[in-house]
Amino acid sequence: MPQETRPAAEAGGYRRVFAVREFRAVFAAHALSLLGVVVSEIALTVLVYELTGSPLLSALAFALGMLPYLVGGVLFAGIADRHPPRRVLVGCDLLCAGCAVLMALPATPVAALLALRCAIAAVAPVFNGTRMATLTDILGDGDVFVLGRSLLRMVSQSAVLVGFGLGGVLLTFVSPRGALVITVGTFLASALLLRSGTRRRPARSRPAHGEGALVTYSLAGVRRVLGDRRLRALVLLLWAPPMFAVAPEALAAPYAEQIGVGSAGVGLLMCAMPIGTIAGELYAGAALSVRARARITLPLAATTLLPLLAYGAAPGLLWAVPVLALAGAGAAYTLGLDRWFVDAVPPGLRGRAMTVHTAGLMTLQGVGMALAGLAAEFFAVSTVVAAVALLGTAVCAALALEVRATAPRTPPRPACPLTGERAPQSERASES
Repeated sequence: MPQETRPAAEAGGYRRVFAVREFRAVFAAHALSLLGVVVSEIALTVLVYELTGSPLLSALAFALGMLPYLVGGVLFAGIADRHPPRRVLVGCDLLCAGCAVLMALPATPVAALLALRCAIAAVAPVFNGTRMATLTDILGDGDVFVLGRSLLRMVSQSAVLVGFGLGGVLLTFVSPRGALVITVGTFLASALLLRSGTRRRPARSRPAHGEGALVTYSLAGVRRVLGDRRLRALVLLLWAPPMFAVAPEALAAPYAEQIGVGSAGVGLLMCAMPIGTIAGELYAGAALSVRARARITLPLAATTLLPLLAYGAAPGLLWAVPVLALAGAGAAYTLGLDRWFVDAVPPGLRGRAMTVHTAGLMTLQGVGMALAGLAAEFFAVSTVVAAVALLGTAVCAALALEVRATAPRTPPRPACPLTGERAPQSERASES
């Protein structure tokens, strides 16, 4: 839909989100803590290598940033719903700051460094899930939430690009443990912003009879998310494209060697997809109406991996970079899926559902990286990426059909002509 024909309620795009004071605090806190995490990942990897001289342990220090997501997301998801969200967010930041303090101490051995890395990673899905659920309180569960969620995703993509470069430069001036001290500061600043910039809200729900234990309550939430056909279809479609899309990024270095480009080529291959993702989301969020985004959601989700089929011809750097950027731009499908997902989750389940979503997303990307690396031990990288694109497209197309089949048949709630948000729906409120 052309910009000039969009409803007045949709005008302003991302400006509407930044007009909300609480969101500005969440946005700034997210940027700070994420930058701290990226810097700590680089610093810890370098520190472990300096202490041990082992490439395996150095790589493990980086990989441990993903592996505990599943444990934290499944076993501790209940924290996001059974405690006041601001308390959870500030507590997670303070816990991560404490872990970073211990990591920065000269006496901390390698085993403890790896254990502390696991602890920070296990806390991450609870923090992210609680923050996503809190966005629905701050921004509502309509289009403004979708745009706010999109902005946080773009910050995540940008932080990876900026953080790795900044971290590399930073380590030329300070020691790895000194960089970890900076990470402590970013976590503390994030906690202060969230404590002073967001309102206190009550817990979303209380455990039902027999769900008193945290693990029981958390697992009950996982079962509700994955046991509901609509929620399962939505969350699987949110997980699947990123799981397959990580293959070219994970294999950027060996592919650069295959096509005969140097380390600069590796950097371009690594940056192309995140840049495409940011551009795609910016366009979809700023230029398309809610209805237009909904129409393109399933076609984009089903076809976003198709450009990677070009890898089968082993394209040179000049062609590989735009191919990756085009595949990244297809990630704009997430704006529509985010809206449908939050619509389908009862308010009392949102914290756990968002935590499960975050945990599965990170875990499956780690699995996708590992499987792509394994396949590249036996086949050319170009062949592996093309095969992943073909398989991923088939999986995503099947999931898109399932999402379409489970679409609610009742008409959507009417939107307020001034805000674009939908009126409350008592039936859904009673589900919590």
